[in-house]
Amino acid sequence: MNMKFGTKAIHAGQEPDPTTGAIMTPIYQTSTYWQKSPGDNKGFEYSRGTNPTRQALESCLAALENAKHGLAFSSGMGATDAVLKLLSPGDEVITGDDLYGGSYRIFTKVFANYGIKFHFVDMTQAENVKKHINANTKLIWIETPTNPTMQIVDIQAVADIAKANKVLLAVDNTFASPYLQNPIDLGADIIMHSVTKYLGGHSDVVMGALMVNDDDLYKRLWFIYNACGATPGPMDSFLVLRGLKTLHLRMKAHCENGKQIAEFLKGHPKVDKIYWPGFTDHPNHGVAKKQMRDFGGMISITLKGADLQETYRIASSFKVFSLAESLGGVESLINHPVSMTHGSIPKADREKVGVTDNLLRLSVGVEDIEDLLEDIKQALT
Repeated sequence: MNMKFGTKAIHAGQEPDPTTGAIMTPIYQTSTYWQKSPGDNKGFEYSRGTNPTRQALESCLAALENAKHGLAFSSGMGATDAVLKLLSPGDEVITGDDLYGGSYRIFTKVFANYGIKFHFVDMTQAENVKKHINANTKLIWIETPTNPTMQIVDIQAVADIAKANKVLLAVDNTFASPYLQNPIDLGADIIMHSVTKYLGGHSDVVMGALMVNDDDLYKRLWFIYNACGATPGPMDSFLVLRGLKTLHLRMKAHCENGKQIAEFLKGHPKVDKIYWPGFTDHPNHGVAKKQMRDFGGMISITLKGADLQETYRIASSFKVFSLAESLGGVESLINHPVSMTHGSIPKADREKVGVTDNLLRLSVGVEDIEDLLEDIKQALT
């Protein structure tokens, strides 16, 4: 049966328990499994490698991204780490100049020490990627929309360049979620998610995931996943399965609230710049419209004339929005990237792409829109 998105979110990978008929996937809280004789088992040996609850989640995640294979990790950084372990000293990676701080940190502070070279480029024009490709290029890593200035990268255009040069393309699809965007359908080889965010959706789990189509690539990643062990436990897997069942409903609400808040903020006298791909004057709005089903609930703004102290004051003045790291939960969050999620990026590099001291990032939740708008009004007074 060719299921639609909402049906897949509720049912993919999840059959009634054969022992009891339980509709919900059981939490297989076990580290190891009985074997009839050495090597004769029921498909499970040790829970670092496989666990039935996690396996159900991985099947569901793959289905949502129209992929053949899914792998769940104990964090988004664990998933990112596994992709980079496909590389060898001397290999080169092309990535964006507006990037999640954790990705920048692992690239520059960990893997650069092992002889892997990273090029941070403006990816809003696919031709910029082509300029940096050489015989050592093995991976292109993109975010779209980017964190936090919501740049849009044309996935299909970059995928064409990657394929022409036999380079792997990985897409961090965290900000969009599979409800809004499916990079494998556009030519990506690997999709990465911080499952902590929209997929889990309730700010109670830290998890990551990779989705791929290619069988050989899956086997290589599974070896790293099992050998290095950054795999999540069954309780967290169960919680994400539960969260996924409402992903399509939550994303509709995130998008609806996000649109109204973006439109309100665009004309606000305290707001200098606003970053949201749904505006027709947003750079690459046409690309966003082509590859996304809606424009999401992530918005960034700069405060007009605000220094760091005033930005802190405003960020701390919200009552419904919580000042916190992360995003994508049902509750609305306000984040100050310079001092929080992007603190590991050098100031000059941050400011070059607009991540300034007076920039705030909003993760718009699913509360009543009237309460969110009222909270923004009082915080910006």
